[in-house]
Amino acid sequence: MSATRTQPSGLTKWVVTLPPTVFLLAFFLVPALIVVVAGFRETGEFGGLAPLPALSLDAYRFLLGDVIYLEIFARSFLVATLTTLICIVLAYPLAWLIARSPKQRRDFLVLLVILPFASNFLVRIYAWIMLLGPANLLYTPFAVIVGMVYAHLPFMVLPLYTNLEKHDPALLEAAQDLGANGWTRFWRVTFPLSLPGIFSGSALVFIPVLGMFAVPELLGGTGDILIGNLIKEQFLDNRDWPLGSALSIMLTVCVLLLAGLTAWASKRGLHGTEAVT
Repeated sequence: MSATRTQPSGLTKWVVTLPPTVFLLAFFLVPALIVVVAGFRETGEFGGLAPLPALSLDAYRFLLGDVIYLEIFARSFLVATLTTLICIVLAYPLAWLIARSPKQRRDFLVLLVILPFASNFLVRIYAWIMLLGPANLLYTPFAVIVGMVYAHLPFMVLPLYTNLEKHDPALLEAAQDLGANGWTRFWRVTFPLSLPGIFSGSALVFIPVLGMFAVPELLGGTGDILIGNLIKEQFLDNRDWPLGSALSIMLTVCVLLLAGLTAWASKRGLHGTEAVT
């Protein structure tokens, strides 16, 4: 006797989907729309926003007309790119080691990777202040990169480990039987198969680094201001909410474009892995 599947009723679907939909609308879509509208408003007499219906493109004109903001955007992308590349170089061998470890040890090794999240983020950054201070490396670009890599390295290790764990060892054995050495087996088999994990980890590292402001503010100097610091200053210090909103919108557009590019590259990497297998 075959089991029959019961389709959920319309009421059940609404009960399941309505709460998360309302949550997303209230706490993501509505704030995003407020920021979009604020970007086209004028600054109030004492900061903040001028009363409606005052609308203006002054924030975008000022943003696009001053080269210093473009420099900060370029510096932010450079720091995010460098952080992502360093995380790939450091995370790949660690993820490979965990994936090739005995199964009874893997959970413990993964726990060690995520263990730093058990402590407060600011406490860990202040620990780096004490470590970098005696070496006269504090308030330098090097300190910013170190802090960024430290904060985001687990987000690269975990997707890579998840990907590498699923690799079929028979593929490497077949490549070895065909005469491929260890280096060739890595570049022709392991690396192409791991591209989806690299793309996922890169997105999880690159995008948060773009908006990070705590690490540059605590570890960097006056020349290490990134776009996240600039947005924070416009809202909290200068009270120039239209300019801060315009910066946030431009950063969001960049992130969306990067997310789309990453998804496209991940699909191409997935097709490549299918060709290998």
